Amino acid sequence: MILAAGFGTRLWPLTEDRTKPAVPFVNRPLVAYSVEYLKAAGIRDIVVNLHHQPESITSALGDGSAFGVELRYSLEHEILGTGGALDKVRAWLEGDDFVVVNGKIVTDIDLKHAIDVHRERDALATLVLLPNGQRERFSIVDVTGDGLVSGFGGFPDSDEVAAPVPLMFTGIQVMSPGIFDYIPRGRFSHTTTDVFPQAIAAGERIVGHVARGTWKELSTIRRYLDESIRAARAAGGVNVVGESCRIDPAASVVDSVLWKGVRIDAGAVVERCVVGDNVEVAAGEVFRNAVIVRAEIVREIERGRVEGDRLVAPIEPVLD
Repeated sequence: MILAAGFGTRLWPLTEDRTKPAVPFVNRPLVAYSVEYLKAAGIRDIVVNLHHQPESITSALGDGSAFGVELRYSLEHEILGTGGALDKVRAWLEGDDFVVVNGKIVTDIDLKHAIDVHRERDALATLVLLPNGQRERFSIVDVTGDGLVSGFGGFPDSDEVAAPVPLMFTGIQVMSPGIFDYIPRGRFSHTTTDVFPQAIAAGERIVGHVARGTWKELSTIRRYLDESIRAARAAGGVNVVGESCRIDPAASVVDSVLWKGVRIDAGAVVERCVVGDNVEVAAGEVFRNAVIVRAEIVREIERGRVEGDRLVAPIEPVLD
């Protein structure tokens, strides 16, 4: 199962006209990476939950045939949380072990190995973890000496450089059908607050599998831009440029992400920006550290300003 129902508030205004997993990363919807990740592990029967802007996912994935998988969708008229999302589709999942991944990640962590660990350890659930060496703002997962999850903590203290490296949850998990004994019926719930703690208290085996590999979590503007530019540089470029973009040779575009149909005229300067579909930057305009989208897609301005037919919102150094 791919979790794709979130609002993506930290990616606003990029998520005004699409849900977070439909935001393009290197010109492909994030959710496409999740589909291919599951397929590579031999999983071809996939359900995706939907809520905010659901058509942005269904139009990107269709029935799954283009990816060599079979897709089903679970539309949540009211958002249900990670636990409630599983409850809604329990009839599709409770026949065998199943995998749940977050639709906002790009990773090469060995999923087959995690499934093997889950079965070898006879776990009710196996959470794939990574060391959080940079002490980013991801909740700490407490694990016992024998590899069992004992609880979930707050964010790590970035100043505690001498302390042991904390573990963080990657949003990748393997579950056995018995997990449904701990998922509330017919209401909102989260697995990390409403399901796993109750299972742990009951003596169930929730395994923390510490994995290796690359893992990109793209739920903030700053992280999205940084990871996009890293990918561009790895490919020998300085920007990510979408289909049908026109950049005048006399324009300066550096460390930026341009979605489809963007036009940058001569003399314009665009630095460390994310520019949405069909935005035009006129000659002589200068934008730095900003998200620029067409104002017509924005229903309510949370921050930033309207300039002509565009909304310009600063990329602030927010805690993420």
